[in-house]
Amino acid sequence: MKKVKFGLIIVLAGSLLLAGCASMNKATKGAVIGTAAGGAVGAVVGKAAGNTAVGAIVGATVGGATGAIIGHKMDKQAAEIEEAVPDAKVERVGEGIVVEFSSAVLFGFDQSDISTDAKTSLDKLVKVLNTYPDTNIEVQGHTDSKGSEAYNQTLSEKRAGAVSAYLIAKEINAERITTKGFGETMPEYDNETEEGRAQNRRVEFLITANEKMIAEAEAEAQK
Repeated sequence: MKKVKFGLIIVLAGSLLLAGCASMNKATKGAVIGTAAGGAVGAVVGKAAGNTAVGAIVGATVGGATGAIIGHKMDKQAAEIEEAVPDAKVERVGEGIVVEFSSAVLFGFDQSDISTDAKTSLDKLVKVLNTYPDTNIEVQGHTDSKGSEAYNQTLSEKRAGAVSAYLIAKEINAERITTKGFGETMPEYDNETEEGRAQNRRVEFLITANEKMIAEAEAEAQK
């Protein structure tokens, strides 16, 4: 049902935008849609999908030829992450990448200390992230709905903080990293089942272009 609702919202948003762009050529249309989606549509889609990653990445959309160049760079980076880190779920979203780790991969039960095995996976991710220094990284912590809201919020913040601290210790520039904990407020899976709750206990990495990458893409698009 969530996927159907998400799809309908995208179609509706796209239809509204295209209705006002009937007289534009394809390139102009793409730029307008990309920019508009970055603002109003991105926020609505992210909220409706119950996915803060989608909302944040679509909200940062540049659009047009510049966005296409950024997207190409993200395609390459996503492919490298997918190959290097088989324990993670890698998804290309708009002009960014979402890398999702199950909390079970990173932490022991009800803990926020990164496990030894998890460090091996994170080291592989770090290697790719350091190959692409012109990106911003938002680390999000999420939990299932068991336990109190306050406890889950604190746990999500501690886990996101632990992962961020590990990235910084591995020489990823701290200025690239933003850390957020959402507790149980943004489930992406069904909290009514054990499988869904396990999937909701997750840490997500949102990878987007920084100002330098955007500026370079703009310059390339104008050539």
